Amino acid sequence: MTDTPQTPLSFMKMHGAGNDFVVIDRRDGGTVITPALARAIGDRHRGIGFDQLATIDPDDTAAASLTFFNADGSVSAACGNATRCIARHLMQESKATRLTLRTERGLLHAQETETGLVRINMGAPALDWADIPLAEDTDTLHLPIPGDPVATGMGNPHCTFFVPNADAIDLAARGASIERHPLFPQRTNVQFAHLIGPDHLRMRVWERGTGITLASGSSSCAVAVAAHRRGLTGKSVTLDLDGGQLQIDWQDDGVWMTGPTAHVFTGTLTAEWLASHI
Repeated sequence: MTDTPQTPLSFMKMHGAGNDFVVIDRRDGGTVITPALARAIGDRHRGIGFDQLATIDPDDTAAASLTFFNADGSVSAACGNATRCIARHLMQESKATRLTLRTERGLLHAQETETGLVRINMGAPALDWADIPLAEDTDTLHLPIPGDPVATGMGNPHCTFFVPNADAIDLAARGASIERHPLFPQRTNVQFAHLIGPDHLRMRVWERGTGITLASGSSSCAVAVAAHRRGLTGKSVTLDLDGGQLQIDWQDDGVWMTGPTAHVFTGTLTAEWLASHI
């Protein structure tokens, strides 16, 4: 808490296939988002609530630089659906149909499709144990964890289980347990998926630092990569998540993700609320 006078803080609430975000535009400066403030904003009862919080900052070479926070205040290098939502916002603002955004994952290229969806290149997947990272030299295609999951890095770690029925999984219990498995020194996102048709998967997501989410872009990329490596699908995959559908296309230049975006509303955090949390 601080005695320094605060000014109200504007934000946008967005979602991609139900994966919801608070987005704060800092291109003109303003309040610095700390892990503690991110946690307070992420409180769905006393704050706003989100799966991830993203800040937009100026960048010398890209359209903007993005930083992502999980609901527990931890920082994530990648958040595919938030990147798509922000890309749509900035493309509408600049009247562009493509742009580049800087994240800790690197420079990500976004495009608007002819059908009004947004696709983004999430970069090449990390398949080597040290790059994901894992705690020890391990076969990433068959982890020594009950259920025989696959490990993939998409700027953040992922652990994917292929099961007979993803909807039958106790996601809260299994996700929380696997997130902190000692094989993942930075914790991990967890997915459970099953094949429902040719190149078509049903999946559910537990995100590290947040919990169960209706969708996750980087998780969807990881599942598609893992499914192809296992020989279950080709490189172009449709994924049905709790919040909607995403299309993943693993090409030579990276993993492309396409899906819907929504800017739900714009709001303001009051100076009084900020003063009690900064």
